[in-house]
Amino acid sequence: MVQGTGSGVGKSWLCTGLCRLLARRGLRVAPFKAQNMANNAAVVPGGGEIGRAQAVQAEAARVAPTVDMNPILIKPVAHTRAQLVVRGQVVGNQEARDYWRDTSALWALVAESYDRVAADADVVVLEGAGSPAEFNLRDRDLVNMRMALYADAKVLLAGDIDKGGVFASFLGTLEFLTPAERALVAGFVINRFRGDEALLHPAPAQFAARTGIPVRGVIPMRRDIVIDREDDPADLVGGAGLLDVAVVRFATVSNFTDLEPLARTPGVALRWVADAEAVGNPDLLVLPGCKDTLAERRRLREVGLDRAIVAAARRGIPVLGLCGGYQLLGRTLRDEAGVGGASGVDAGLGLLPVDTWFGADKRTVAARGQTRGGWVLPPGLAVDGYEIHQGRTAGPGPGLVGLEGGDDGAVAGVVAGTYAHGFFDGGALRSALVDALRERRGLDPLGAVIPDAAAERERHYDALAELLEARLDLGGLV
Repeated sequence: MVQGTGSGVGKSWLCTGLCRLLARRGLRVAPFKAQNMANNAAVVPGGGEIGRAQAVQAEAARVAPTVDMNPILIKPVAHTRAQLVVRGQVVGNQEARDYWRDTSALWALVAESYDRVAADADVVVLEGAGSPAEFNLRDRDLVNMRMALYADAKVLLAGDIDKGGVFASFLGTLEFLTPAERALVAGFVINRFRGDEALLHPAPAQFAARTGIPVRGVIPMRRDIVIDREDDPADLVGGAGLLDVAVVRFATVSNFTDLEPLARTPGVALRWVADAEAVGNPDLLVLPGCKDTLAERRRLREVGLDRAIVAAARRGIPVLGLCGGYQLLGRTLRDEAGVGGASGVDAGLGLLPVDTWFGADKRTVAARGQTRGGWVLPPGLAVDGYEIHQGRTAGPGPGLVGLEGGDDGAVAGVVAGTYAHGFFDGGALRSALVDALRERRGLDPLGAVIPDAAAERERHYDALAELLEARLDLGGLV
């Protein structure tokens, strides 16, 4: 099990690498995280959603993801309210105080899910959340040391040395563990080390002597190894291409990993925009997914981004909405019961001839098909993604994507929308998009061969596994 001294120390990254490393050794590996808090989710075969990190870890382990791998998913809607997803299905929205009042029923469910996952695996790679030193939550813990004790897991405690104070963080975490919990800690992992490792020594050996627990690895900072993230999308920017892709930064942005392949596409420079002045004149304006569509509509109005988006479309700038972004581009948004977050009825941006209403049922299915043409993309390009959305959207006219079960999305001139997460995953689609946007600027086609995102993910899984194989001592753990 990988636990951390805090959030954002690289637990998911390390777990993903361990899943691939152990799978490469010929073991049957399965990931598990009892409780996840993220708006970045993925659909499992047969329907239902789990945190994106566990779906990625399952892919790295070369197994199909299941809802038992992440039995509890908390999708924040507001600072103290979230949608609760249990074994892939929405239970409803809850205030934080209500959720944490009594977790005993959820614990029985977590234990049952873990037992099912473990029954089909030689090794389970468990991921913690936040820090096990949060002693105020010990009696309600579902995901850290309570889970480690239940699974009798060997715990690797990870810390981010790039943030500073890594040894103090390790020591402070140990201080708040019970003797039984501390006995499970089998090693420390110093993550994101920069520079000359010789300058770190003899600190690891001295620390091991003081605590009686070995430092099992010093993992260098490797920004070139990119694993789909589930938390902060702030660094999902960059690229040195001529094409300027602006992405609206929603407060409740969800499934932002849709943009990972686009951010790594040759010829593309991606940036976030949070106010009207920042929009400018991009080659493409993207409205990504969001957890609370009505609340985001109101925020767009408050900062004037709604007018900037409409003005950009009227200037002929291509606009694409993904899931919640697609809903926002339509005519009306109707959610009287507040099942998607904020309640009420509001006008959309009016750029697509569709209307959206929210009901209790959530759609979580695969989305496979081809582009229909009519937007900036030609027809016949493969789309292989998934849908996760509470709202239903309908209207006249052609769709953007032809799926096995019918059309998805809508197109109106330079504006388009789709419910298909993973829309940018196909290398051929991104290549066609880059060339189409370049043509609009009077530039020659880039002509680059762009691999599918799945192939790129495989390359990064293997690179991470090789790094951990070389830098992490698993002796006696597996």
